[in-house]
Amino acid sequence: MEIIQIVGIGLIAALLVILVREQKPQFAFLITLFTGVFLFLLVIGKIGAVIEVINELANRSGIPDVYLKTILKIIGIAYVAEFGAQMVRDAGQESIASKIEFAGKIFILVLAIPIINVIIETLLSLLPLGSS
Repeated sequence: MEIIQIVGIGLIAALLVILVREQKPQFAFLITLFTGVFLFLLVIGKIGAVIEVINELANRSGIPDVYLKTILKIIGIAYVAEFGAQMVRDAGQESIASKIEFAGKIFILVLAIPIINVIIETLLSLLPLGSS
């Protein structure tokens, strides 16, 4: 029932932000920032168990480690970029948040190129080449 704790922390933080925002907006943002980081740290430990299961499945299926590591990096970049963008959005900086999301997408694309290359090479090897 950790989700109840997380929701409780979120509700308390939201109430504090509402109470503090009018008098000290910078403190309201700091409460938001620290709450976000704290909640992120609470759930990051759960990722280890998921990675273990994915590793086991990949080992049994014969998927090379390099592809699994790349996919996990891509997932990590997506989560970190989204978290960062949300925190910046909370500060009222929509433009910077959009740039963080864009940078995350570029990093994901760069990491995905080797996987895309293998997929295209595999597809090309399956297609009959040349004319009859």
